[in-house]
Amino acid sequence: MPNRALPPVENLVPNSGFFGLGIAPKILDILERMKFKVPTPIQLKAIPLAIEGKDIVGIAQTGTGKTHSFAIPMIQRLVQKKGIGLILAPTRELAIQIDEACQEIARAFGMKTACLIGGAPMPPQVQALRRDPRVVIATPGRLIDHMSQWNFIPDHVVMLVLDEADRMLDMGFAPQIEKILRFLPKERQTMLFSATMPKEIMNIAAKYMKLPLSVEIAPSGTTAERVTQELFIVKKESKSQLLKKILAQYHGAVLLFSRTKHNAKKIVKNIRDMGYSASEIHSNRTLSQRRDALEGFKSGKYRVLVATDIASRGIDVTGIELVLNYDLPEDAENYVHRIGRTARAGHKGHAISFATPDQGHDVRDIERLIKATLPVSKHADITLDKFGEAGSASQHSAHRSGRQSGTWQGNRGQSKNPQAKKPYKYPKPKFYR
Repeated sequence: MPNRALPPVENLVPNSGFFGLGIAPKILDILERMKFKVPTPIQLKAIPLAIEGKDIVGIAQTGTGKTHSFAIPMIQRLVQKKGIGLILAPTRELAIQIDEACQEIARAFGMKTACLIGGAPMPPQVQALRRDPRVVIATPGRLIDHMSQWNFIPDHVVMLVLDEADRMLDMGFAPQIEKILRFLPKERQTMLFSATMPKEIMNIAAKYMKLPLSVEIAPSGTTAERVTQELFIVKKESKSQLLKKILAQYHGAVLLFSRTKHNAKKIVKNIRDMGYSASEIHSNRTLSQRRDALEGFKSGKYRVLVATDIASRGIDVTGIELVLNYDLPEDAENYVHRIGRTARAGHKGHAISFATPDQGHDVRDIERLIKATLPVSKHADITLDKFGEAGSASQHSAHRSGRQSGTWQGNRGQSKNPQAKKPYKYPKPKFYR
């Protein structure tokens, strides 16, 4: 298939609930018990095509019901045919949540699922695979572990889903995904879902999918519809003071993003010192610690959850009042995924970002992606009116000309040559054995 734009899909059916989408009556009953009344736009477009067996590339904002867009058709088709449905996800948290969503429907048909994630012991996963699951949800590294030990035989896969595919590529999983795809049968249905559509995803679609249809609900880079956004320009040493003011102003659940694991730990301590309950979730935490943090956040035990970008996909918590970017993300696309954690399922939400005076260029990258200007707010005696002329202007000049007199102060005050600002590369994923 040539590497070209995928054919779009128009609205296929009128919005009259889940009836008329080709969903089996038994699954319709399950959806009714789950209080699913009206399909989201991505579900409305993707479900009928997936039930027909088409290959799909689905682009939609976070929090719009992508999981059930593939879970419903997968289980319905597996009832009708032999084989296994395989779902790949970038993080443990997202894999667990997909597994829970699939189980709600699969158990009515006597289908078993298996969730294969790193950081968890292998033996229970081996036992789950020996029970002949029809749906397997996995992170790429752990799936390869099981394949190398012959616990999972890919020959029987008839349906494949790559969820949050761009995030998997960002995290360095491209070699693992390529390896898995090479071992899968060519005669299969493939569905790919994400909130953004970089060129690498197009390459995968061209190489491993059969005439995929593009189901695009919002342009790549579109933010959640009901989220309002706000920007504070603040010096690094004043961030903690501003955070205290904001936490006093908002009273609901707060998801706070830190750029590094080390800083996340410091922020949690600061928040607790302010008198608020908080926990952290990042790759240095064990699986049980991450589960406790996420469940505690859902239940209200922790008012603030401090996360790195590992959690910007996969945190499916309704009712987050505020997303706070304590540090701007390395990649502008992650901004979209971060703030998509609020304003989910039709609710309203708010996103606040802290930017230091020398981050004008990073903010402009975000604004170009979302095609909007972030409104700058002030907090008396803490924030600034605008980005520092020396910092933002010199960085912008360096990006244009590739040269700059003097030195540029990067992390920890080290001098760096800014001739070419290389994109941030995520570390290669660890393989848990």
